[in-house]
Amino acid sequence: MDNKAHILEQALQLFAARGYDAVGVQEICAAAGVTKPTLYHYFGSKSGLLTALVQERAAPLRAALTAATAYNGDLSHSLEQVARAYFSFATNEPTLYRLLLMLWFGVPAGEAFNVILAHNLEQHRLVEAMFAQAVADHGNMRERQRIFAATFLGTLNTYIGMAGAGFMALDDVALRQAVRQFSYGIYS
Repeated sequence: MDNKAHILEQALQLFAARGYDAVGVQEICAAAGVTKPTLYHYFGSKSGLLTALVQERAAPLRAALTAATAYNGDLSHSLEQVARAYFSFATNEPTLYRLLLMLWFGVPAGEAFNVILAHNLEQHRLVEAMFAQAVADHGNMRERQRIFAATFLGTLNTYIGMAGAGFMALDDVALRQAVRQFSYGIYS
């Protein structure tokens, strides 16, 4: 593992364990065995480190979500694909996903929130666009794609949070249950 990847991994572990604001640059440097100039060379700042962490480590989620939200005329299938993308990513990257949730539901100000806000807006835009495309097949959804995207992502994040706390598994049963729970009523 190169220096940059090692710094990112150590920062992830520290941020997820104690929160972004509770961890200082010197502590990250000590954990990674690098100097501050090395960290600043790669990332510019602590905020730059978090931005790189989210962009690099969440790239597989963005790629999977981009593919999953390509609406093909079958909304149930699309919802399952989106849920599968999230559940798979959260299963493969549990520490990162816990950090992403922590930052999203943390204090809505400051540098960490701004980093996660950009990340979440991109995801929301993709899911909202999927619902907008589905309006042609489900006219009753017109003008409600934003709230549907927020509600569906909220449902998925609730399931992921419960799984992270050990209350359930992110398996096919949970996936179908989450999609069914969300879908109830939107087709009528």
